[in-house]
Amino acid sequence: MKNLSLITFLVALLQVQSFALFEINENKALLENEKNTISIFKENVKSVVHISNIKKVRRGFFMDLNPMEVVEGEGTGFLWNNDGYIVTNFHVVQGGSKFTVKLHQDQKEYEAKLVGTEPGKDVAVLKLTNPPSQLTNVTLGDSKDLQVGQKAVAIGNPFGLDNTLTQGIVSALGRSITGIGGVKIFDMIQTDTSINPGNSGGPLLNSKGEVIGMNTMIFSNSGSSAGIGFSVPINTIKSIVPQLIKYGEVKRAGLGIRPIGREELKYYYGIQVEKGLPIGFVFKDGAAAEAGLLGMTQDRENIYVGDIITAIDGKSVNSFDDIFNILFEYKIGDKVEVSYLRDKKKMKTSVKLEALKSR
Repeated sequence: MKNLSLITFLVALLQVQSFALFEINENKALLENEKNTISIFKENVKSVVHISNIKKVRRGFFMDLNPMEVVEGEGTGFLWNNDGYIVTNFHVVQGGSKFTVKLHQDQKEYEAKLVGTEPGKDVAVLKLTNPPSQLTNVTLGDSKDLQVGQKAVAIGNPFGLDNTLTQGIVSALGRSITGIGGVKIFDMIQTDTSINPGNSGGPLLNSKGEVIGMNTMIFSNSGSSAGIGFSVPINTIKSIVPQLIKYGEVKRAGLGIRPIGREELKYYYGIQVEKGLPIGFVFKDGAAAEAGLLGMTQDRENIYVGDIITAIDGKSVNSFDDIFNILFEYKIGDKVEVSYLRDKKKMKTSVKLEALKSR
């Protein structure tokens, strides 16, 4: 009986040890699997901020001298550098007259001023007016080498819930999505990482903890995450933010023309063009004029189509969105090869880009 009891005790002891060993191994496996995500959060949460967009609202009576301040909306941003510059979406700050910022584990509310915006890419820059002595900025990655299937982590403030982390993958690359500025944003990153209202303006990070994009919008009938979110690539943001900080706007390159859409040409003038972007007007002494490009002309009886741009440096042009996004990648002074049709004949010319004219 004693031997039987001893054997029973030893078997029970082995079972306990085996279970403990299994639990340790399981925990170790979980920790290894989760360690990267945890470190991404810890290394970046101090760089992610909560932004409140405050709007002044006048009450119904005449000459209201004390308008009320109401929160128009909330979103996320991330610290670009130690000088207190914050990058976020244009639609997060749109219409605001005042902006307040909350930092991680800091009870104080900081005021920020609007430095500049680029609505066409849904990018804006704020600056803390009285920043704390120590700030932690993000580490910027490179979006040109992204691959479908790689890890993607978002940190933001969905529905006002600060410092929320969600994880997924890069679902697709090179998406063209119509942004808040009314034109398509090219090369957007698609992710299944949960992005909800309030995440806008927050960073999308890779497994190294580098920012690869800025979370911008979701596709959803309910307004909540449906596994299809979009982020502006960090390389696009890198080309915009320094100009917003320096000039308050992006100094864009242009051809020195005023194009006219094919639908507009058909509607107003009854002229149908199958492809390309017609030139409506060529600015005198501008880059296009020097390169010999021609706009629309007319006599007493007829209106004549000018040159129709079909490509810039081999990239197809068929709309305002196309020419906007293609030229956005170039600087003032760069030379481009413009392919165009003149009287149905294919032609090419070299154009030295100038500052985009607003007139």
